[in-house]
Amino acid sequence: MKEKISVGLIQMTMSEKTGENVEKAVGMVERAADRGARIVCLPELFATRYFCQSHNDSNFDLAIGRDDPLLKRFMKLAERRKVALVVPFFERSGPGLYFNSSMVINSDGTEAGLYRKTHIPDDPSFHEKYYFAPGDLGFKAFDLGFIKVGVLICWDQWFPEAARLTAMMGADIIFYPSAIGLLPDERGSEGEKMRQAWITVQRGNAIANGLFVAAVNRVGCEGNADGGGIDFFGSSFIAGPLGEIIDSASETEEQVIVAKIDLSLIEKTRRTWPFFRDRRIDLYGGITSR
Repeated sequence: MKEKISVGLIQMTMSEKTGENVEKAVGMVERAADRGARIVCLPELFATRYFCQSHNDSNFDLAIGRDDPLLKRFMKLAERRKVALVVPFFERSGPGLYFNSSMVINSDGTEAGLYRKTHIPDDPSFHEKYYFAPGDLGFKAFDLGFIKVGVLICWDQWFPEAARLTAMMGADIIFYPSAIGLLPDERGSEGEKMRQAWITVQRGNAIANGLFVAAVNRVGCEGNADGGGIDFFGSSFIAGPLGEIIDSASETEEQVIVAKIDLSLIEKTRRTWPFFRDRRIDLYGGITSR
């Protein structure tokens, strides 16, 4: 029988100092664990400011390996607090090869697996293709014993194929650690439309696949050397299998969300809306050629 699980989302601001960001993240995870969270997700690239706003070779020095002390710190935290974690990081896989990654950590402190961001954007102030290779590990659902977890990262959320394949692998919930916000000329009514589109597409992913979705964004303004910057609009949320918002965070403030999700609703929803049953995969081959 599927059970109810408390899920934690960490919405935070980032400083120029990695050490400060890590300490803040640890403290916020502790608060989520104190409130009963059994799995907690941090925002995309939480250990640093969002460095992808410009091309700068020195930013590659921010990357770490899978055996880095930063990740070991969170593995020890997971073991001590008996809480599973989704920990995004800038991964150095080998000389000159870098990924935008998330490590999933079991509640006993062991590594459950790794996801590497599949879809890499290149937009004004989001120059990720300069830094990251496309993910090469495919889509996954990590079995943590009490829940099966899918992880997709930020730009991945706009691609329904990613959510569908992750769902088909058995995920109960998809976490979307993100770093999304507005540029100076996007603020106002148009920016609000963009924020709502971000929320809507992920609620749609929850509905189309009959599972839970958790979007975890950073918050606050981060400038760049050109005098511009990004206003990260927070708005982290958890949506249920019918797209309903279970809990959500502020657009402007740091926040720890802990919400209980009922995993039995996945079976109930899919019996009513059996999208997986009615797929026509015999007709979908053209999607890879267009």
